[in-house]
This record gives sequence, C-alpha cells and structure tokens, in this order.
Amino acid sequence: MINWYNEVSRNLDKIPDCVAYFDQELLEAKKQCKIYGNLERASASLPGIVEERFSQLQQLEAILEYLNIELRRLRSKTFRKYLENYNRALSSRDAEKYVDGEDDVVDMDKIINDFALIRNQWLGITKGLDQKQWQITNIVKLRVAGMEDADIK
Repeated sequence: MINWYNEVSRNLDKIPDCVAYFDQELLEAKKQCKIYGNLERASASLPGIVEERFSQLQQLEAILEYLNIELRRLRSKTFRKYLENYNRALSSRDAEKYVDGEDDVVDMDKIINDFALIRNQWLGITKGLDQKQWQITNIVKLRVAGMEDADIK
C-alpha cells in the first residue's frame, strides 16, 4: 500500500494520482459496508476492514492538514509580495483581499476543498462500518433468540 501522505508531501504533482486512488478505494469500501453472505465471516473480517479504512482516513486527514499548511505558506508569501511591492500603500486588509484572488491561492483552495470532500466521504465509510458492526450484532442476537432463518442477501 502506498503511503500517499509521503508521496504528496514530497511532490504536489502526485495529487491527481492520490485522488484517483482514494476514489477507487472508496468504491471498494462502499461494498464492504454492506452485509451479505456468512455472518461469521463478515464478523471476523470486520476488524481488519475497519483498521484498513480508518488508516486510509488518517492519511487523508494528514494530507488535508499538509495542504492547509502549504496554503498558509503560499498566502504568507503572496501577502508579503503585495506589501513589499506597494510600499505599504495597501492596507493589510486590502492586501489580504488581493491574496485571496491570486490564481495560486484559489487553486490551492480548490484542491483543499476536493480533499475535504474525499475525507468527508471516508468519514461516511467509517460510519457505515460502525453500522455494519451494530447490525451484525443485532442479527446474531436474533439468531440466539431462535430466528435461525434470518438470511442476508
């Protein structure tokens, strides 16, 4: 498994590959949130699935924080450029407004927004896996109570 945090922090050009990877993994993870087949196997495999998917969520969180750090650095550099080039003819507030409109800053904001969306989808996966565990527990309790014919298709 690729450590995408290391890849992205070394080279921001890896972001499209990273997004494609997590989008593909998201499709697989959604399938893992469903309950089907043998309950014992589903129950036994759940801890490993949760660990893998939570680990991926943590990578996304780390990448998102790294991108926010890079955005702050970019904003600071651009802000300084405006104040130095205009010999303080601009107020700090005016310079901030110009910084917010710079193409590089806007592009980084968009990338961060994309990663925030992906992260939020992965939060949904962790919630789905929590629900799967809860449902499996309930189905097992029903079987213990005598409802052996409960079948999940």
